[in-house]
Order: sequence, then C-alpha cells, then structure tokens
Amino acid sequence: MEVALALTAALLFALGTVLQAQVASQSSEEEAGSANFLVALARKPRWLAGIAAAALGFVAQAWAPGIGKLVVVQPLLATAVVFALPLGAKLGGRRISVREIVAALAVTAGLGAFLVVADPTGGVDNANAAEWIGSFAVCGGVSLALVVASRGRSPVHRAALMGTAAGILFALAAALTKATVDELDEGVLAVFENWHVYALVVVGWVSMTISQRSLQTGALAPAVATQMAFDPIVSVALGVLAFEESIHETSSTAVLALIAFAVMIAGLVVLALFQQD
Repeated sequence: MEVALALTAALLFALGTVLQAQVASQSSEEEAGSANFLVALARKPRWLAGIAAAALGFVAQAWAPGIGKLVVVQPLLATAVVFALPLGAKLGGRRISVREIVAALAVTAGLGAFLVVADPTGGVDNANAAEWIGSFAVCGGVSLALVVASRGRSPVHRAALMGTAAGILFALAAALTKATVDELDEGVLAVFENWHVYALVVVGWVSMTISQRSLQTGALAPAVATQMAFDPIVSVALGVLAFEESIHETSSTAVLALIAFAVMIAGLVVLALFQQD
C-alpha cells in the first residue's frame, strides 16, 4: 500500500509541477524577479490547479510513511522526475529525447539508492540554536550564491542553478516543519510562541519563489531534477548535522553511497548541460 501511495504522490507532484511550469514559463524575466511573483501566479487558475495537485501529493506523501517505511517511500517520490517529463511533453506539446529519459532515470535511481543506503535513524525533535544558525547560514548562503550565479545564464543553466537553490531551501523548510510540528504537543498556541513557524513562512515563500523562477525558464527537466534531488540530500545532511540522526557508516555502504551519488550527479549534468535551449 505504501508503494502505491508513494507513486501516487510522485505522480501528483509531477502533475502539479508541470501545471505550475506552464504558467510560470509564460511570465517575463522582469515579472519573475518581482517580489510579488507568487501573487501574480496565484491569479492564474491553471497555476492554482498545480498547487492543488501538489497539495494532494503532500497528503499522499504524509500518509505513505504512516503505513510504511520511510526508506521505501522517500526514494519512490524521486520518480516525480520521470513522471514530469512525459506529462510536460503531453501537456506542453513538446517532444522529449531518449537522453532526457535516461538521465531522469539515472537521477531517480541514484537518488533512491543513496537514500536507501544512507537510511538515517534516531535523532532529536529540534536542533539547538548554534545548529540552527549554522543551517541557515550555509543553506541561505549557498542558495543566494546559486541564484546570483544564475543571472545572465542560458535558460537551461538558470533552471538548474535556481532549481538547486530551491531544493536546498525546501530541505531547510522541511527541517523547520519538523520543529514546528513537534511544538504541537504543547498545544496549537504554543506553535505561535516560537520562532520556527515564522521562519518557516519566510523560507517557504522564498523557496517557492525561487522554484517558480526555475520553472519560468521553460527548461522543465533540469528544474525538476535539481529540486527533487537536492531536497532529500540536503535533508539527510541536516538530519545528521543538526538533528543528530545517524546513517550507516561501514566501508561498503560508503562506497555504494558514493556510486549512487555519482550516478545521480551524472544524470543531473546531462539534464542541465546537454539540453538544447
């Protein structure tokens, strides 16, 4: 059952992303750079339908781990990269190449294998102040550098750079969500007495804006692949470094993790650098 739910979530994520991309790609560079970009997109019914599909995907994603193992569910969610390509081609009237399909499969397989091998366990419900400051500094700094580096680049390269930034910030938002949900044990009002929920709103808004800017380029494959890949990878890193989770650290699993990571990166490179603009 958890496999079906995870695949359903991936399909809904892919559909939502494609619908959002269709609307965002019709915006100009000037509109995409505006602070009100999300507000402008929210006026478009198709974009709202994409958000609704993604929301249903989140429901299925949340339900799946509840009845199954996280290590099974999370890798399957990466198939959204593969689903997004044919959906984008069907709804957008464009053809996809064999190279794109193979690269997307490599990203999905590499990411899935990496998460299975890493299999983080244990951990705490909230990080301490120093770990939060470090997480914000690194995630925010790297994301800002990627967005700045995307300026003046080709659509494919902009999509990859901003998609990576969005994926990093999605992971930071997930960590903030974890801390916020933990505070619900003390009552709903307790959530609003802590800074996590307010930081979540800010990070969520920024990450969604950057995500839509990556989709605005029209280069669907690198935008989706980078977001879907770096979100769980950075989440694992935050879990280990800030939330005291542990991963398998034997020599054999380390080699397997490196191989899986290399396969995923190779797929991302093909999608980001060898596409026709």
